[in-house]
Amino acid sequence: MSKTLRIIPLGGAGEIGKNMTAYEYGDNILIVDAGIMFPTNDMLGIDYIIPDFQYLLDKRHKIRGVVFTHGHEDHIGAVRHLVEKIQAPLYATPLTMGLLEVKLTRGGLKDQVERHIVRAGETVKIGPFKVEFFHVSHSIPDAVGLGITTPAGLVVQTGDYKFDHTPVDGWPTDFGKLAEFGRRGVLALLADSTNADRPGWTPSEKVITPALENVFREAPGRILVATFASLISRMQQVADVALEHGRKMAFVGVSMVENAKMARKLGYLDIPEAMIVPLEQALKLPPEEVVLMCTGSQGEPSSIMGRLSLGTNRAFDIQPGDTIVLSSHPIPGNEENVYRTINRLFRRGARVIYDPIAPVHVSGHASQEEMKLMLHLVRPRHLIPVHGELRHLHQHAAMARELGLPADHVAVVENGQVISFVDGEMKLGERVPGGWVFVDGGSVGDVDMKVLREREALARDGLLVVNLVLDQRSGHLIDEPEIITRGFVQPGDSQELVEAIRQRVARAVRSADGDVRREVEQTLKSYLFNETRRRPQIFVALTEV
Repeated sequence: MSKTLRIIPLGGAGEIGKNMTAYEYGDNILIVDAGIMFPTNDMLGIDYIIPDFQYLLDKRHKIRGVVFTHGHEDHIGAVRHLVEKIQAPLYATPLTMGLLEVKLTRGGLKDQVERHIVRAGETVKIGPFKVEFFHVSHSIPDAVGLGITTPAGLVVQTGDYKFDHTPVDGWPTDFGKLAEFGRRGVLALLADSTNADRPGWTPSEKVITPALENVFREAPGRILVATFASLISRMQQVADVALEHGRKMAFVGVSMVENAKMARKLGYLDIPEAMIVPLEQALKLPPEEVVLMCTGSQGEPSSIMGRLSLGTNRAFDIQPGDTIVLSSHPIPGNEENVYRTINRLFRRGARVIYDPIAPVHVSGHASQEEMKLMLHLVRPRHLIPVHGELRHLHQHAAMARELGLPADHVAVVENGQVISFVDGEMKLGERVPGGWVFVDGGSVGDVDMKVLREREALARDGLLVVNLVLDQRSGHLIDEPEIITRGFVQPGDSQELVEAIRQRVARAVRSADGDVRREVEQTLKSYLFNETRRRPQIFVALTEV
């Protein structure tokens, strides 16, 4: 058997989201997490992005298990796509497994995969990997980091964490276990880098409760709280404050309803039965007696909050006196969507509360001082910064060097870069595919960057279609060219331009020597750019009779 341990980030290295890491030793592979990433503004029509795990497909027989650190979308969202291609046992804590099962049930895959529930403090043997699960504080209960003992040494992967001394669930990060790893000797630390550019310490989740109490005290009508459907701890905080103020609570959105139901069943949400009402009943109650938990804190057009901002939500609309709380930070690259949604909600008469107006959300990730503490506790021989954009990874690496870690013991890598450990030494190996796989409706991986660039071009400059009917024998036009435009100009508003296009098309057909389509396209491209400084997509349809 090979003595080489290979660690391969397939997602989350050089980006925020779609976290996935493969550990490979001999004929054995362990996968950690399988998340999604939300599309940026220029990814038109894309629902979400999953990791490119093509590298693993011809090694399915080597995969001994998939371990999940916690239940956020950027760590579990791609589970259905993974299970469709790879059959391997899944390991997760109770709440994380519940969230996974919601996704698998929706995809009809729940009974097709072996599942194992684990708890913080437990150790599981998965092939040659001994995985120790230790609790970490995050913005969702039941989050864990991993101590992975391999024949090549101990690797610690933090997952998402922060050192919160007063977490909502009363369960701080396991300092003792981290220190124990440090005493044992850690070959490599794969550590969360999301807030590597934020000085100081991340505030505790507890600061949110007073902010929510102020909102509930002042709100004259309905309160709508928008957050991620997997943010179970935020649901609990809202429920606790709503109970104090005598408000009924309704969950809005399929994922929000399903996750809340599952979390209550497992005991992670403690809400009195009489307090929860269906949406239909909540809408009939006096506004000052209602709080609605909704999806759409990132301004997604298809989400509840996105539809409310546009006035296209079918079940209910914004009404005067509504107070909306956006309890999340914009995902990097998504700020424009969020602020546009906030503006629309204001325009529709709502009062919108968001950070930094009030501390209604705090990050679940460690800031610089916590990241330094992690390094001091674990004392790794090598550091591999993960879970962050390239700027975050480099900042994390700089911190490690400041604390005395040699520069050649820190590896800033992007997705697909193989990191090998042989006899305790780290080497960078080959690069495997680690790009983006786009999910567009029911299509997975069929849309590539070329298609997205075409969509951008259509959105930017529009479309012009030229329909030509030619005599088959002479090649002459039988009828004048038909010009159709979309997103370029309206024929009624630019009749002179459309008529000029027809004349140039007719001349191009007469002068064409061979390929008529190409001649017409080239003529119009040059003419339209000179006249309008725009480059619409041009399509020439040719019919010969």
